[in-house]
Amino acid sequence: MSLLKSTLSRKNLMALTGLFLCFFLVIHLLGNLQLLLPAATAADSFNHYSALLSGNIFIKIISYVLYFSLIAHSLDALFITLKNRKATAKYAFDNRKKVSKWYSRNMGILGTVLLIFLVIHFKDFWYVYKFGALPLDKMGNKDLYVIVVNAFKSWWYVGLYIVSMLALGYHLLHGFKSAVRTLGLYHPKYAAYVQTFGTVYSYAITIGFSVIPVYVHLAHFGL
Repeated sequence: MSLLKSTLSRKNLMALTGLFLCFFLVIHLLGNLQLLLPAATAADSFNHYSALLSGNIFIKIISYVLYFSLIAHSLDALFITLKNRKATAKYAFDNRKKVSKWYSRNMGILGTVLLIFLVIHFKDFWYVYKFGALPLDKMGNKDLYVIVVNAFKSWWYVGLYIVSMLALGYHLLHGFKSAVRTLGLYHPKYAAYVQTFGTVYSYAITIGFSVIPVYVHLAHFGL
């Protein structure tokens, strides 16, 4: 019984942190969409936005919640995946392939891809912005825009970003509905709406984040 309660608690925590991360992705995407503005406008706007976020106490609190959510979500996912594999190994035949999507059965792989991407992403942007010696723009703000442009200079980096966003999209397709169901909010009467919202959300996040590196590359370096 204690093991069951522990697993349920972990699933609830993973659902809550997952939904928070879904909310954060929307805010993060809205901020990053400034990169689609004309170069001169995008630089000033994006750097000002970044400086505003780094100096806001409320945003700092949200950042700590984000860090906790990322760590807790990853650790809980690892624990539950290992627990499920151990349980599945006791059965001689597993017929889940006929009733589930491939991405639902491979959330661990998708999550691993995303974890690797996050390490690279934090190193190239967050760490450099927080601890690197960045040049200042004409407004006196750290010039994060230059770092973004330089990062997306290479097609291989753009490709890595897009592949990671595809992994994120498939992760969200299963994760959003799963989180809602885990928290007991998935009523049959509204199941179709939840499914539609989750699908639209997943596609919007995936396409939105994927377009940005392609646009930045083409706008600054061409084909």
